[in-house]
Amino acid sequence: MITLTGKDLTLEQLRRILFEGEEVRLDPAAMQLVKKSREAVERVVENGRTVYGINTGFGKFSDVAIAECDTDALQLHLIRSHACGIGAPFSEMVSRAMVVLRLNALLKGFSGIRPLVAERLAEMVNRHIHPVIPQQGSLGASGDLAPLSHLALVLIGEGEMWKDGHRVSATRVWQDAGMEPVKLAAKEGLALINGTQAMTAQGAVAFIEAETLALQSEWIAAMTFEAQFGIMDAFHPAIHEARGYQEQIAVAQRMRWWLEGSRLTTAQGEVRVQDAYSLRCIPQVHGATWQTLGYVKEKLEIEMNAATDNPLVFEDGRTIISGGNFHGQPIAFAMDFLKVAIAELSNISERRIERLVNPALSEGLPAFLSPEPGLQSGAMILQYAAASLVSENKTLAHPASVDSIPSSANQEDHVSMGTIGSRHARDIIENARRVLAIEAFCAAQAVEYRGIGKMGERTRERWDAIRSVAGPIDEDRVFNPDIERIAAFLLEEAQQGMKKAAGSNK
Repeated sequence: MITLTGKDLTLEQLRRILFEGEEVRLDPAAMQLVKKSREAVERVVENGRTVYGINTGFGKFSDVAIAECDTDALQLHLIRSHACGIGAPFSEMVSRAMVVLRLNALLKGFSGIRPLVAERLAEMVNRHIHPVIPQQGSLGASGDLAPLSHLALVLIGEGEMWKDGHRVSATRVWQDAGMEPVKLAAKEGLALINGTQAMTAQGAVAFIEAETLALQSEWIAAMTFEAQFGIMDAFHPAIHEARGYQEQIAVAQRMRWWLEGSRLTTAQGEVRVQDAYSLRCIPQVHGATWQTLGYVKEKLEIEMNAATDNPLVFEDGRTIISGGNFHGQPIAFAMDFLKVAIAELSNISERRIERLVNPALSEGLPAFLSPEPGLQSGAMILQYAAASLVSENKTLAHPASVDSIPSSANQEDHVSMGTIGSRHARDIIENARRVLAIEAFCAAQAVEYRGIGKMGERTRERWDAIRSVAGPIDEDRVFNPDIERIAAFLLEEAQQGMKKAAGSNK
């Protein structure tokens, strides 16, 4: 069980909550802070003090005063009117992550909710009650208003939830659980929806997958390296220490570890003097991706433990400040950086695929790895598919954060588009995983021609894993199922945190 405190949730803990079903508990000290901030909000209502979002309208309506008798109704109208997300829903795991992250933020004690609301969100996590949340409709400033409104909607017994993979009414889920919906009180609706948890949740799930994908790309590249009689000198420690990037040094170290004992690798001058960049520059290119992943992880873990709603309650209510912590620019930038970094992993992977299938570049392998070149096409169109995915990734990698459209009658005149960035990061990761699956499939076939008995012990273990889900090209067939099975295998490793199997031995 993981204790949520509002200040120290990690991506690894989140992975366990999402993919291993680990339960959460609420830190008692954090709940005391929640209680105190709630008391402060109730004093504001009782005293008639004007505070944004408690007894005023929202956005451009911030100058409209709300009577004390209407402060609860104000929150209900807010949730209903803002729950206008569009399109297909986020995955159930992203929805689960949103609940966890919104709960964790509220536990900081700056939001003014009742302890009951935090307890109900924790129940949702532990009972696996996940809202159906449409993906589109957030500008990434003023918080992820539309997506988080759908999260809040189910608390009040409206909207839809996931149950056994199907969409059912929230009313039915609460009835089945023997629980009543929550009746929101002053400020609680605003506290639930004014935050960056949609972009951060999607970003965190994407990062969990991307981190392992980056590790997997190394052993996949190592198999290609063997199939190409790659020159090991390129991974010599002195080269990488001379440049000084620790991530580059680490990739070279892992490549040497993967290829240890291989009789398919070569030294300078044995077969050729230099390899192509897609082989020789693996540490430099993959290492740069790791630099970006480090930046993204840092920003995500800060945001996962941040107070991102508005206004915030400080000093037992003596200070209540309207600010802009809901603005998603830090995560928008991080997601755009993640997009570029993972797109480049697929880009260089596709170039290695080309070297495996092109008879002019493959060092004597059968053209397109075909068992009967000419009569059978072999992996010819697999390279086409990889090239298509890589090209699509280049389009998706265009930064979302450079765009902004004013909203709320120009009150909210600069927005981050961070949620769009996080969704595109997910799409790029899914595409990249399939490109790497294609490389793994082709590399496994290529090393078969070279002689699997000559592989390094560790790459041979990975070859066995690939062969357990996708057989050799002994005759032309529909290859889509093979690629999808390899991609599913890679995804399962990511979700289960199997870093050791992916090469994180150092």
